[in-house]
Amino acid sequence: MSKLPLSIAAIVFLFWGPCPLMAEQITLRVMTFNIWIGGAAGKQPLKQTTEAIIKARADIVGMQETMHGSSDSSKIIAESLGWHHFAQGGNTSILSRYPIKEKTQSRWGAAIEIDKETQVYLFNSHFRPSPYQPYQLKEIPYGNAPFIKTAEEAIHWATKARGDQVDRMLSEVIPAIRTGSPVFVTGDFNEPSFEDWTMAAAKQKIVPLPVQYPATLKVVEAGLIDTFRKAHPNEITNRGYTWTNTTEPNDPKDFHDRIDFVFCAGAKIIQSEVVGENNKNADIVLSPWPSDHRAVVSTVIIKRPEKKDKLEPSQ
Repeated sequence: MSKLPLSIAAIVFLFWGPCPLMAEQITLRVMTFNIWIGGAAGKQPLKQTTEAIIKARADIVGMQETMHGSSDSSKIIAESLGWHHFAQGGNTSILSRYPIKEKTQSRWGAAIEIDKETQVYLFNSHFRPSPYQPYQLKEIPYGNAPFIKTAEEAIHWATKARGDQVDRMLSEVIPAIRTGSPVFVTGDFNEPSFEDWTMAAAKQKIVPLPVQYPATLKVVEAGLIDTFRKAHPNEITNRGYTWTNTTEPNDPKDFHDRIDFVFCAGAKIIQSEVVGENNKNADIVLSPWPSDHRAVVSTVIIKRPEKKDKLEPSQ
């Protein structure tokens, strides 16, 4: 990239944070963002989608629904930010202001070089949308899926819809965790969290019944932490809805839920924020909001590897 003029460089420092090289620990903001058919379906200019990333002060973004026709909007956004870009295929991309290095064999993720001593992995996914179990349980027609009544049926249909995708992703995530480097998983799972559909939430009539949704459960069992639920442990008072901002919460033809996630391993979770259309539904606000999903951005701290003191030569 070309050298920034002093005034612009000062603005970047003030509003996007200091360079991680200045400290013994690294602060990262990791974002998941379904941009809704290449950022075009919301009838907003693409710069509005880019503005959401800027307002979130994200460092790394797992992006879904990146294509609009034959045009890859994620590439255009990355270029406008001066960022690095990895088109994963399947309508997903990874964007990073740090260099993207090795890609995993099946392109679920990539290594990102924060500096010469620190590397992280980001895996990004967009799982199948149908059948969608909340709609099946709420008897909302969608994708010709049958209506269901029990948690066992919900788990069965969730596994049938997305189980193979989750397993294939984790086959690359788990080896990355074993390296000891910090690992992040972002994505539109098109499936709620087992940490949200609890007995307590069912008793409050927030959800129809408790369900151990398998996609998030498998990710957690693999050793990752749901950053939003870690930062906001009360699933009754803070639902963190990301789906959807296009209908009202009491719309009988819809059901709002949290299906967009940032998971991590090997980092300390400091904060997790919803990015969306107004103060009622989001922590970081951009209006007009360009997507039918709200985004999530999570702040983590990574300890820089300790440097060993050099030995003095013997006399």
